[in-house]
Amino acid sequence: MNTKRRILLSLLSGLLLTPAWYEWGHGLILIVALVPLLLVEDDLDQHKKEFGSVTFFRYASLTFLIWNTATSWWIFNATAIGVVAAVIINTLMWSLVMWLFHIAKRKLGPQIGYFSLILFWITWEYFYHNSEVSWPWLSLGNGFLYNTRLIQWYEYTGILGGSLWILLLNVLILNLIKGYADISRRQLLSQTILVLVIIAGPIAISLVRFHTYQEKPDPKTVVAIQPNIDPYEKFVSIPSLDQTHIQLSEAAKAADSTVDYFFAPETSINNNIWMDEMEQVPDIRMIREFLRAYPKAAYIPGIQCYKRFLPGDKLSDNVREIPGTDLKFESFNAAIQIDSSNRIPVYIKSKLVVGVEKMPYAKYMKFLEDFTVRLGGTFRGWGTQDHRGVFFSATDSTGMGPIICYESVYGEFVTGYVRNGANLLCVVTNDGWWGDTPGYHQHNAFSSLRAIETRRSIARSANTGISCLIDQRGEVIEELGWWKRGAVKGTLNANDVLTYYVKNGDYIGRVASYFALLILLLYAVRSLIRHK
Repeated sequence: MNTKRRILLSLLSGLLLTPAWYEWGHGLILIVALVPLLLVEDDLDQHKKEFGSVTFFRYASLTFLIWNTATSWWIFNATAIGVVAAVIINTLMWSLVMWLFHIAKRKLGPQIGYFSLILFWITWEYFYHNSEVSWPWLSLGNGFLYNTRLIQWYEYTGILGGSLWILLLNVLILNLIKGYADISRRQLLSQTILVLVIIAGPIAISLVRFHTYQEKPDPKTVVAIQPNIDPYEKFVSIPSLDQTHIQLSEAAKAADSTVDYFFAPETSINNNIWMDEMEQVPDIRMIREFLRAYPKAAYIPGIQCYKRFLPGDKLSDNVREIPGTDLKFESFNAAIQIDSSNRIPVYIKSKLVVGVEKMPYAKYMKFLEDFTVRLGGTFRGWGTQDHRGVFFSATDSTGMGPIICYESVYGEFVTGYVRNGANLLCVVTNDGWWGDTPGYHQHNAFSSLRAIETRRSIARSANTGISCLIDQRGEVIEELGWWKRGAVKGTLNANDVLTYYVKNGDYIGRVASYFALLILLLYAVRSLIRHK
């Protein structure tokens, strides 16, 4: 294989990885997407005396540069430096995973080598879901975000089960192609049947589950508001009280005495709210007045709020000084529930967007503070909380899990709401930063994956983007599209059954991490023996 062919195959893998993240594509293409790159790896492995292991790193980098650029370019609409950072970091990290696999295959043989590919990749995805620098948008299991009828079994595995399925099939199809001319027809037939069974089996199980799944009747009438306020103006030129008036006007058009929940988007209320003075906020007073006509309903908006620290209080890592005073404060991107009770529970967003809402490893990179702020990001970041808070109804025992924007990308994270008593989930978000691009479509579709994993119905309220209602099978049952003002009304069933995935989380990632470590130890021991 010459250099030109290796480059073309690497480009082909990058292109094949891309369509699954677009509505016109299909997730099943991912079961062969890595095969061209693996053919390049196999060729370099067969000529290891001519090529060092770093050679494959370069070809892998080309594949992942194409994939990341083609699927994440829309971040540019919000931040140019953000898209550059995301593409470079993701390209580097996935290339390192492939490079480690290539080294393991060279030193430990093809059987352990291909096993290591699956383990290293899943271990990396698992780590990437939980590290401070985190961007799991392109985890392979997310590639079925528009084909949810095929992956109803995510209620047992989460998206890492999808990644495992994709990686296994890529390896099996690669070996089928490699052995095509060297094995007997009987072996070829048996291997082909095995691949077809591994493809068709999970799909058949999923389709049966989809068509036979029955929701337990526990109906709640919900209204998801989409005020359609330009995100680049809402914090600058439109007063918070005016925005609240718009939201309540749209809610009133859909409201009646049957409504149990109203949802308003992320940072719906943003007029400098101190957490200990919420009842004095005009927006909240206006909402309470609105709810007088709907006494059984709860209103859940996103808010921007602050906690004040007095001298002598224990301080957090994100505290800032109030200029001209000896007082300090901490900022929060949060959600609250307003209802007929006299209390206002608060949930604080805890999965923050890197560079925009937090600086990772800030304790160790204080020298970047001035530079980061000048770029329009934040250094100290927003405050977080260490548990998934649930809002409980004042009229019955229903628990609502308030997911804020980016948090909806994290499967295991969302299971925390359900384990803490959430019978329904809501996503309050603001997707307008990216403009009319694939970004808000992808973000919306992730909620369907969360519905399947948890078997919880989801109401999604977006400022601009897509507001919708999703049932427990991940199907969108009502929707309001891009740049439209209005509200989506419908009925969602609450559920109290815990799925296997909710109970066990990303167990596939934990198991993969354990075996990946064993392979690295095996490699280290064999290298030490050879050296001696």
